[in-house]
Amino acid sequence: MDNNCEMQNKPKGLKGLLKSWIFWRPALGVMVGGILGFLYYFFIGCSSGTCAITSSPYSSIVMGGLFGLLITNSPCSQNSCSR
Repeated sequence: MDNNCEMQNKPKGLKGLLKSWIFWRPALGVMVGGILGFLYYFFIGCSSGTCAITSSPYSSIVMGGLFGLLITNSPCSQNSCSR
């Protein structure tokens, strides 16, 4: 079985990490998810206060950021080898 996968080298040092896609992909996912969470709160959110997630902008931002992190770090979103 021939495996044509290339291993990604981990960046060395903090400067290398901050310049690498390994850092920016999840960071952008958290930022975009947080923005989308706030927009969901602003336009659709629960005004009565009975909704646990959408009644507060902080909880909406945190949940959106978590969803963004989960989406960008899921095994399905990683570049896998073609078979």
